[in-house]
Amino acid sequence: MSAHKHVLFVCTGNTCRSPMAEGLLRKAVAGRDDFAVSSAGVAASKGAPVSRETLKALTKRGAKLENFRSRPVSDEILEAATHVFAMTEGHLAALEACFPHHSDKFFLVREFSGIADKREGIDVPDPIGMGPAAYEEVAKLLETAIPSIVAYVDSVGAK
Repeated sequence: MSAHKHVLFVCTGNTCRSPMAEGLLRKAVAGRDDFAVSSAGVAASKGAPVSRETLKALTKRGAKLENFRSRPVSDEILEAATHVFAMTEGHLAALEACFPHHSDKFFLVREFSGIADKREGIDVPDPIGMGPAAYEEVAKLLETAIPSIVAYVDSVGAK
């Protein structure tokens, strides 16, 4: 792979939101060798599988996430990333507190959805334990943001 753009999605446990975003972005940039896509969590354990509900939402959309295992965010992972998209303001704050030297790479996913306002909030909601409808809501929100994320990453290139 000759990727020079590496998008990293970050959530809490790296089993629901960030892997869903990873799968959806992988589908969106399929066939492009200039993109790498991955995910991690600010409080993730190493090696957990993606949640069944996330997998169902991805499968419904024709997106795949093969051989996925959760991983905690680290300096090494952030070093490889050119753009890091956090699911919540809390995730962003944790990244900035622990890895301030990478802060120029950090963004909020919801900033790219076109629907971030006071009523909706700026965070991608955590669907864990909330049932299939919550995962569908997250998938739809991410699907709205993905084209803008791709356009942004393409416009600025690798940092």
